[in-house]
Amino acid sequence: MIGKPTDETTLDRETGAVKSRQAADIVLPAGAIEGIWNPESLERVARTYWATLQRFTLGLVRVDYSPTERAVILLVPQLQLLTFKAPEYEMDRRRGIVRWRIENGVLVSARGAGGDGYLEIDIHRHDEPEGKATLNVAVEVANYYPRLGGLSRWIYTNTQSRIHVIACNFFLRRLVRRDLAASRVGHFAGPSSPEQAPDPR
Repeated sequence: MIGKPTDETTLDRETGAVKSRQAADIVLPAGAIEGIWNPESLERVARTYWATLQRFTLGLVRVDYSPTERAVILLVPQLQLLTFKAPEYEMDRRRGIVRWRIENGVLVSARGAGGDGYLEIDIHRHDEPEGKATLNVAVEVANYYPRLGGLSRWIYTNTQSRIHVIACNFFLRRLVRRDLAASRVGHFAGPSSPEQAPDPR
């Protein structure tokens, strides 16, 4: 079940920086959460986000992986829409975070290249009575300077931003079904525990 959905997108008129946050509560049996609350599953959540984006765009957009970078490409490897540094993982018993720092790409303005922008999935776990657990799942883009934003706030809001919001909704639905894609990298493959990832800051 998905509850309390929120959708917040702001564009700073002076700097052109975008902050976008989509979040919702997902209620699942506590036993089911206990079995997947580990870095391996967090890594699979990250892969599920990218796999959902690829499925949503009918395969036109996909992600290329390297040891140090993730590239979101359109049709051919030469057309890199966004590039990110390799993901950072943080986890403890109550919170899991995966963060990709924005590097460059066709959709990034010169001001945002190599800056402090990032894409992040942030999951807070709240155990409830009667054997239930609530996961607050947020997908956030912050300090992002889109090339389209320099053309028009309306153009950005009704193209790139809207596509991302819809894709996030599909992603949340997959999490409710616990339909987690297999990791392409397998950094945390095998038995794992939250202690294997750095604590959230």
